[in-house]
Amino acid sequence: MTTVTSRREERAVRRAEESGSGPVREERAPARFPGASAKFALFGEVLMVGVLVTLAGILVVTLPAALVAGIRHLRRFIAAEGSPMSAFWSDYRRALPGGLAVGAGAVLLSGVLVIDIFVAGSGALPGGQVIAALGWVGLAAVAVALLIAASQWSPESRWLPALRAVPRQVAADPVGALYLAVAAGLTGVVTWMLFLLFVPALGCATLAAVAVPHRRGR
Repeated sequence: MTTVTSRREERAVRRAEESGSGPVREERAPARFPGASAKFALFGEVLMVGVLVTLAGILVVTLPAALVAGIRHLRRFIAAEGSPMSAFWSDYRRALPGGLAVGAGAVLLSGVLVIDIFVAGSGALPGGQVIAALGWVGLAAVAVALLIAASQWSPESRWLPALRAVPRQVAADPVGALYLAVAAGLTGVVTWMLFLLFVPALGCATLAAVAVPHRRGR
């Protein structure tokens, strides 16, 4: 019984050390992302963020504000900072006013691109395959711009500087933009396969917006 108790205490001390909430037993550099050390807890948090972003963005035009709140929530969690639900909804409310205009613009542009894709696929236009391909590329670009802008938003600068930062971020890290496009594409594919998978896929896309700028080698 004593051995079992000591093992439990050892695991508790190790978890506290890794998360940064407890003392460090050995001299070592602090973890860069202490909140990400518990993989299962991070997975659960990503799923929960997927649910929250889905609920907050269910009107579609509210999706940019929902992404802002989800990205900021995951940043706090990964940094082992306080990440209560109240902070998520506070970020959502602050990002919502300008986010509605961003969401409306994204919906309008995406609608035009979807119509182009369907018309091109019907054979009514010459060079329909090329037009359809450009339409898909445009949809991916809208998704990437939305994820980058949401990751750049802050209560101090709001939406306009975040949108202006998108071309600069893409030019500075084109590979990262490609990763975000893949994340957005996978979200669309798994949703097409099974609609309910949209929720965890959206959580994973939100995590990608947080993780891609900090990937190893950057």
